Amino acid sequence: MIKKCLFPVAGYGTRFLPATKSMPKEMLPVVNKPLVQYGVEEALDAGLSEICLVTGRGKRAINDFFDISFELEHQIAGSDKEKYLSSIRKVIAEARFSTTRQSEMKGLGHAVLTGELLVGSEPFGVVLADDLCITEDRGVMAQLVDIYLKHRCSVVAIQEVPEADISKFGVISGVEVEPGLYSVTDMVEKPEPQDAPSNLAVIGRYVLTPYIFEILRHTPPGKNDELQLTDALRTMAKTSKVLACKFQGRRFDCGSVDGYVEATNYVYENIYLRDQAH
Repeated sequence: MIKKCLFPVAGYGTRFLPATKSMPKEMLPVVNKPLVQYGVEEALDAGLSEICLVTGRGKRAINDFFDISFELEHQIAGSDKEKYLSSIRKVIAEARFSTTRQSEMKGLGHAVLTGELLVGSEPFGVVLADDLCITEDRGVMAQLVDIYLKHRCSVVAIQEVPEADISKFGVISGVEVEPGLYSVTDMVEKPEPQDAPSNLAVIGRYVLTPYIFEILRHTPPGKNDELQLTDALRTMAKTSKVLACKFQGRRFDCGSVDGYVEATNYVYENIYLRDQAH
């Protein structure tokens, strides 16, 4: 079984300045919950109860959020406001948290490699919290874990994206081995539309085998002179097996202002109001 889930949360969130000048972008609320809580709940629903945070400078608020606030608990104990803490209390009770710090921002691959200290030599999930995924049934991480348990190899989540957006993603080419499931043959980080091998883009959900760490250690800097996870997965696909799953659900790019506003409106109208009615 997979027990650990890595959260790279050290980024600066520059597209949300000045809001993120002193607040982590992962703490931006989508209605009444921060992005990182949605991600952790998705991991817990997939059975990944050991949450590994790769943080950086100015990210203390994330650790504090997943801790008990005794002063707040005391102030609202017994009041009708206590119910608003029920979801985070459940997360704190079910999850175990560990943290390490990424001293330099050298790309997603570097963040994952930094997390080796917490993950060790076992398969693990990766969640990028600014990709908010909403599903009707099983969460995206649970879908990937199901595939891992069947095939015992690394799995990435993919979706079809418009040509105009293809340069924002890692893009795969592969052979469809089951409906919506591809055996990856190649992977390119943020290609120009004319160079993209397909319109199937990797989003911020992964299940990785520990072999990824050895590959990352020997992967040279790539796009933007950063250590790219895409480049390491490309190497892995050439030497072992990597599967790509067209997940069931909807993804919102909460790393962009437009995507964040769209996510907030969607969650408010389709989830929050429904929950309040109950």
